[in-house]
Amino acid sequence: MIEDIARVLTAGPALVLTGAGMSTDSGIPDYRGPDGTRKVTPMHLSEFVASSEARQRYWARSFVGWRRFHAARPNEGHHLVTRLQQLERVGPLITQNVDGLHQGAGTRDVVELHGNLVEVVCLTCGARIDRRVLDERMSRENPGFDADSDEIRPDGDVRLDTVDVERFRAPRCGECGADTLKPDVVFFGGAVAKPLVEHCFELTDAAPSLLVLGSSLQVMSGLRFVRRAAKRGIPIALVTRGPSRGDHLVDHRVDGELAPSLRALVQAVEPAGAATG
Repeated sequence: MIEDIARVLTAGPALVLTGAGMSTDSGIPDYRGPDGTRKVTPMHLSEFVASSEARQRYWARSFVGWRRFHAARPNEGHHLVTRLQQLERVGPLITQNVDGLHQGAGTRDVVELHGNLVEVVCLTCGARIDRRVLDERMSRENPGFDADSDEIRPDGDVRLDTVDVERFRAPRCGECGADTLKPDVVFFGGAVAKPLVEHCFELTDAAPSLLVLGSSLQVMSGLRFVRRAAKRGIPIALVTRGPSRGDHLVDHRVDGELAPSLRALVQAVEPAGAATG
């Protein structure tokens, strides 16, 4: 099946769509298990905007999770995607992840469908602040605040006991003073900006093929591009663990780990004697 995908890529650089499974080898787990069942439920947008208590709970958990999340580094799979791009077998990349690891591995033309955790925006006045700067401020305002948690989530969140949350001082906007700071990412229940969706549709319409990596396609956010590609009749290849919501739409399917699959794909398309460094 890898050979079939390699043949598809010879027709021109494929558009790539990646999901949370891309970053599991970097220590950032997927939301779902191998069978597609949700393992964790992130905070819903409506809950976040509804109360200061909810935002306090989110930021306390995110403050602890950020250190683990921010320490994550690109894994072999990320670097292999970059290699495929260097070989001109793949082109632009749409990612549903908010970790910036594709860019960290050197991949170009990355569209972050759901945003990136390094940017924070005030929902009241629109002011922006770098997450790293905000983290330093939260550290000063919450001296000694820490918690043990082995559970990091794809959005940099962790689970904390109520007592930990209650003593956390949530950040306020440096411009207007409101407690409505929010990572500039699409929360569950939120929507991707229409111009960004249209741009991704344009990329799909221009692509000779679509390569989906590490996504169960359970949410419409990514599935719509697979449906668009299928409607166009271009080849669609999917590499991920377990079932996906788009299995009936794809032409080539590999059920397995990303790193060895991508390693085999690079070997199949790389010119004889070329180095992979």
